[in-house]
Amino acid sequence: QAQLVESGGDLVQPGGSLGLSCVASGFTFGHDYMAWYRQIPGKAREFVASIMTGSGATDYADSVKGRFTISRDNSRDTIYLQMNNLKPADTAVYYCYARRGPSAYWGQGTQVTVSS
Repeated sequence: QAQLVESGGDLVQPGGSLGLSCVASGFTFGHDYMAWYRQIPGKAREFVASIMTGSGATDYADSVKGRFTISRDNSRDTIYLQMNNLKPADTAVYYCYARRGPSAYWGQGTQVTVSS
């Protein structure tokens, strides 16, 4: 059974940087859609960034363009999210998402808190 496990969430000061990882088990990368979403309590989960594991094509939410970078290592079945110049508004639980055909998977989430 496919499973996604995120790591790297932490408390960081405004303007700081943080890197998140998402490792897929039972799920070998092919030509899949993978993404990062985030959620604040009481609000809907929102799209952050996506990557196609085959072509490497990426997409970003306007709120993170120029600050966040999504990447993948197909040999490790892992995607990453490098977050720079973090703002308090980036505080959220960050979730990894994978889609292959009709199947979709979510990770359990990792907390990112941006505060002084």
